[in-house]
Amino acid sequence: MLSIFVIVLARALLVMLFLPFSALDKILNFKQARKQASQAVSASSIGAVLIVAGFGVEVVMSLAILTGVADRLAAFVLAGYCIVTAMLWKQFWRVADFRLKGDSRGREVFWDFLKNLALAGGFFVLAFGANPTSLQSFLAHPLASTHPYAVDR
Repeated sequence: MLSIFVIVLARALLVMLFLPFSALDKILNFKQARKQASQAVSASSIGAVLIVAGFGVEVVMSLAILTGVADRLAAFVLAGYCIVTAMLWKQFWRVADFRLKGDSRGREVFWDFLKNLALAGGFFVLAFGANPTSLQSFLAHPLASTHPYAVDR
């Protein structure tokens, strides 16, 4: 029973950024989110589509990881999502005041960028496993589940 609790906790920690926080933020602050997205892609109409698509990815993929249904594919999608959002919204190289010491907005954005990449790494481990045969298994059956809550008898 303890092992299932640990698995649920680990999966919940992986997706807690998205479900409920980021998804809820997109609903409560849609106007601001659309404005931020439009700045990243330079088109207001695409910005709204990105926010709605991001909401869908965050909710559906997080639920898949929590339930264990097609969780490997969901983890792969969320890994890609983390990388794309890092590249679009955490562009530390564009912030003028990047400094290693003292107050620096650029350094803060850099840490957010790295956190997104680290989270992507965690999702890749969930998707592919920790050894080469797990990667081959994912490539052969990307919709398969890891069956995280199955109890061996």
